[in-house]
Amino acid sequence: MARRKRILRWPVLRQLRGQDPRGDAARSPRTDALRPRTEEADTVARSVCPYCAVGCGQLVYVKDGRVTQIEGDPDSPISRGRLCPKGSASKQLVTHPGRQTHVLHRRPHGTGWERLDLDTAMDMITDRVLRTRRETWQQEEDGKVVRRTLGIASLGGATLDDEENYLMKKLYTALGAIQVENQARI
Repeated sequence: MARRKRILRWPVLRQLRGQDPRGDAARSPRTDALRPRTEEADTVARSVCPYCAVGCGQLVYVKDGRVTQIEGDPDSPISRGRLCPKGSASKQLVTHPGRQTHVLHRRPHGTGWERLDLDTAMDMITDRVLRTRRETWQQEEDGKVVRRTLGIASLGGATLDDEENYLMKKLYTALGAIQVENQARI
């Protein structure tokens, strides 16, 4: 009998039985002391979710120079404050402790990664792109002028927005690449 009385005092059972109409049974000093992470933000920046081309609006809350929360922007005409699971987890893009913040390079036949400064990495990429273009350039094929390279291709990802995709298409076209695709089309 004592066990039954204890069980009937459980907050959820009191609420279900209608004996606690105000919902005070589910309250505690700890829940009363909790505050939203957005309340203490120094600044709020409007942004766009980076995961796909939909362009859902986001509010990025920042305190002491660090992102504390990312939520959907209710003023966004596209998403009206809603975010998909990936967009809801986008805070991890900038705050996850496993996020890479340095350029890592593994040399051919190497077994480990080494850190490179950004200028060195960009020079390596530039050299390889220009060499590949030079070595695979086709001016003509079967007597027709084609001015292209089949040695360079691009496959964009879902985290690229429209502007980034536009610039990539312009860059690869200027290089003579004709194999330019995006994950969204596959």
